Amino acid sequence: MVTIAAFLIIILLSVALIPFVNVQWKGMITVTAVIMVAVLSSIIAFGVLSGTNYEYLFRGSLATGRIAVRIDALSGLFILIINFTFITGAFYGLQYMKAYRTQKSNLTLHCISFILVQASLIGICALQNSIAFLTAWEIMALSSFILIIFEHNKRETLNAGINFLVQSHICILLQTLAFIWVALKMNSYDFNAIAIFSASGSLLTGVALFLCFFAGFAIKAGFVPFHTWLPYAHPVAPAHISGIMSGVIIKIGIYGILRMVLLIRNDYLLVGYVILFISIVSGIYGVMLAIVQHNLKKLLAYHSIENIGIIGIGIGLGCIGIGKGNSVLTFLGFAGALLHTLNHSLFKSLLFYGAGNVNQSIHTMDIEKLGGLGKLMPQTSFLFLLASLAICGLPPFNGFVSEFLIYNGMFTGLPGSDKVLLTWIVSGLFGLALIGGLAMLCFTKAFGCVFLGTARHQFSHTPREAAFGKLVPMYAIAALITAIGLFPKIFINALSRPVALFTHINVDAYFAPGKLPAGNAISMIGICAAGFMLLVGLIYFIRNKVVVNRPVEFNTTWGCGYVAPTVKMQYTASSFIRAYRKLAEPVLSIHRKKKEIKDVFPKGGELETHPYDKMEEMFIDYPLHLLKAFFNRFTFLQNGNLQFYILYGVVFITLALSVPFAFEYIKTLINFLNKL
Repeated sequence: MVTIAAFLIIILLSVALIPFVNVQWKGMITVTAVIMVAVLSSIIAFGVLSGTNYEYLFRGSLATGRIAVRIDALSGLFILIINFTFITGAFYGLQYMKAYRTQKSNLTLHCISFILVQASLIGICALQNSIAFLTAWEIMALSSFILIIFEHNKRETLNAGINFLVQSHICILLQTLAFIWVALKMNSYDFNAIAIFSASGSLLTGVALFLCFFAGFAIKAGFVPFHTWLPYAHPVAPAHISGIMSGVIIKIGIYGILRMVLLIRNDYLLVGYVILFISIVSGIYGVMLAIVQHNLKKLLAYHSIENIGIIGIGIGLGCIGIGKGNSVLTFLGFAGALLHTLNHSLFKSLLFYGAGNVNQSIHTMDIEKLGGLGKLMPQTSFLFLLASLAICGLPPFNGFVSEFLIYNGMFTGLPGSDKVLLTWIVSGLFGLALIGGLAMLCFTKAFGCVFLGTARHQFSHTPREAAFGKLVPMYAIAALITAIGLFPKIFINALSRPVALFTHINVDAYFAPGKLPAGNAISMIGICAAGFMLLVGLIYFIRNKVVVNRPVEFNTTWGCGYVAPTVKMQYTASSFIRAYRKLAEPVLSIHRKKKEIKDVFPKGGELETHPYDKMEEMFIDYPLHLLKAFFNRFTFLQNGNLQFYILYGVVFITLALSVPFAFEYIKTLINFLNKL
């Protein structure tokens, strides 16, 4: 109780103080509040992961009933992920937002919202009363909306923010429907009522309830086809907000799905197949669209959809393992999903911070105009490359470890599988391999076109490396990315209790000698990763020693016989992936704008490609077009004639007054007929 009281006091004091201090202190108060909230909640989270569950019951009110604060191992893990990402985001944002110090009112709202988002996310992980949970979710949605629309003077920013807010409330609506269903049957808002309700009903009822919750949480997580808000919100938000959105805000959808897997008894096999299918589609479709993007932050946004797909594949495998009674498949699926949740929060926030450095240095995110920044921004370039290797699942970094667990889960599930399960596992293997290959293509394009080569556009000023204050949190993230790759067993052991909630078996059993091939392999991954990094370091050291006394010569790159090389002779981002675009065109929606080259001595030609989300076209644009066409049929009612508007009012009032009389008449008639 003391911890909760201190938690609330810190939030209220900081929110009350921020509007009244000078602009340079607003950021410092925000960072201090974020750290203090993180420390308080992390103490509980570490205790929970060590084996002590936390529970406190508030008296509540007649409307809510008792409000339960329960933090188990799953909540504890997500609280730690939230806190680390918010601390790095706060320190990065402290430097990033110095460029906006003249916007005092905007900064006030931004700082308050930043604190409220962190507090509400922790509340969502801790609260197990549906009304309190939805209240925290609403605070998170509104505060995130304010963070996204910081530059609300731009039309695209405001449109993206409204899109986010609308879809967030569709998410809340679906959750509310599911909670109301349980409350009507069980007369309780406690999460334990969900478990009792699903246990007392049929499996079909459990599946229906789970899918209702899943649809609501999937919107926040960004599963296809619920993903359409995400590619608009990420590019317009400040870089540290984009990192936090991708790192933890969309992950709260994953938390909700995992929480409902624990609470709702249903047909786990059917649910596992559904989640696996949606996740494979999300992963492949997300990375396919990422490759053709011209905006660096939009490219990264679609990669969030891809990685949510990878996490979903792990969750799907875990559910299938529960349905089949295969504890090994359950362990590897959920362990891979939870570890990839942590991993993605790290490398994706690092990538967005790197993109933020580029944006504040060059003032554009158009990949077609960038190039050659590696020499001018070497530290940002190095950190972006490290995160790119990690997100592609390459050793010796963290993305490899979590994807290795998911791969091992699928290979473990192959022996003795029936035809249906075999088909799904092979599809999962194919999908995950395809996602990895396409991700490497995408980040080869992104890193190569942004940091290598020569600038494709003449800028008014020379780009400079980011300030030290921005680089420190980035190096902290990079250190953790590398640590997970070097010491994977330590971090997988830290997942022992969260995974045990699903398998009911301690993780140590899987790493016992001879128990599971994956366990032995995990122990070797760290050794091989360390050996590889030492080899690279040794080669780099020897190379520096050999060339240290040699004179440095600068010359132009060989131009294949052309004596007047220009920047136009480089690959552009579009030309780099042209062959892929031709192959993927039937699946994607790509609009062209071109000027043909004509005559013997052509004056010029141009080609622009504008990718669009075909899912958005089908599931949002087309239904909205039909709805608009339907309402347009009634435009004759708005004829500008005052007499008609008065008539409409009279008709409406008459109908409103006559309805009760009509019901009373029908009731009287029914009573009369019953007497007969």
